[in-house]
Amino acid sequence: MTTAWDSGVPPAYPRITISGWIRVVLRVIALIVVVFGGLLIKLILRAVERPVCGANRPVTPHVTQWVCRMSLRIIGLRHEVSGRPMTGRGAVVCNHASWLDIFVLNAAKRVYFVSKSEVEGWPGIGWLARATGTVFIERNPARAREQTVLFQKRLLAGHKLLFFPEGTSTDGRQVLPFKTTLFQSFFAPELRDQIQVQPVCVVYHAPQGTDARFYGWWGDMDFGTHLIHTLAPAKQGRVQVVFHPALRVSEMPDRKALALACEQAVRAGHQALLGRG
Repeated sequence: MTTAWDSGVPPAYPRITISGWIRVVLRVIALIVVVFGGLLIKLILRAVERPVCGANRPVTPHVTQWVCRMSLRIIGLRHEVSGRPMTGRGAVVCNHASWLDIFVLNAAKRVYFVSKSEVEGWPGIGWLARATGTVFIERNPARAREQTVLFQKRLLAGHKLLFFPEGTSTDGRQVLPFKTTLFQSFFAPELRDQIQVQPVCVVYHAPQGTDARFYGWWGDMDFGTHLIHTLAPAKQGRVQVVFHPALRVSEMPDRKALALACEQAVRAGHQALLGRG
């Protein structure tokens, strides 16, 4: 994973003991069973759900949420959620620290991720993303209108679309400035008066005795290495998810104001959880 932002030298992970390796193997096996077993169930249910309900997905998102909650239990990462997820139509924006965010955020609320188009072609991950209803976009101004129409269809169908406005993952100890491009889609005449955007912050707390950035995954860090060290500890840390009050798009003058308001809410919540606020 290569990004334009780097937080210096990655954390020095503790040496993995024999018992640690046993935990890694057992957790990997359990995750494979839960994730792919859940995916199989979801595909079977979707075969019925699609012709009956169309764009609406009243059943299958519950399977995704269950899979993610079970996966966090297998990993041993304690999951704490506060605030009130919005119930109306709208999107969710959040800071981005790790591949774990996918499990953490899906476990907290039924959402559909917005991802760059390259992810669709990634082995394994791309297939899983497609199966769970991820919206793939190209960072191409020529396709802006097409993507707005896609957003409109999904949002008006009641799907909660979630994206990371920072544009990259970090070490989890800070929030980067929000990019404003995707916020423009919410100001389409068909959407502006219909939806809200809810800021959410996620903060990871490392296992005792490890680097505070233990769960962060950024820069050129290798996924396999990070996965192994994440699964190795006998006693894991915890992650906090806070849902901030949703913002009405119709009350914002433009995309820059909306992005800034979301960024400020996420940054304030993030700093408070880290004990800086």
